[in-house]
Amino acid sequence: MTRTAFYPGSFDPVTFGHLDIVARAARLADRLVLGIGTHLGKQPMLTVKDRVLLLERTTQPIGAKAGVKITVVTFDGLAVDAAKRAGAGLLIRGLRDASDFDYEVQMGQMNAALAPDIETVFLAASPGTRMIASSLVKQIARMGGDISPFVPHEAIPKVAEAMKTSG
Repeated sequence: MTRTAFYPGSFDPVTFGHLDIVARAARLADRLVLGIGTHLGKQPMLTVKDRVLLLERTTQPIGAKAGVKITVVTFDGLAVDAAKRAGAGLLIRGLRDASDFDYEVQMGQMNAALAPDIETVFLAASPGTRMIASSLVKQIARMGGDISPFVPHEAIPKVAEAMKTSG
């Protein structure tokens, strides 16, 4: 039986924090599906196409090392519904701090009510990535700061390109 995990997020841009969770989730599943949320109410910095490309490029070595098939999909509804479509039995959520925990536990309980067959698994951020948030990375980039400590090198030109076209 194949154990499939679903890890949703905006991945705008993909960060070392995301990749930390991907690598650790890859040890829990035979197949890991990364779901890029494309909600209409959000204004992402990077295009969906760029986010898919960056996730595919940066997670391929992780999947190869772990012996896990990693795929990238997009979704625009509930993460739990996207997890169902992916055939996932695990919904992966990363936690940076206590405020993440409070919110994510509540969401996990709601998801359990909607899809009792999908178990939410919380993975605490590694110490070296706890402070990384995509929103802060975007703020640093918008203000001309160096984001290289927080994102894979593949993301830097895409973020720079997005800064030029947005502003």
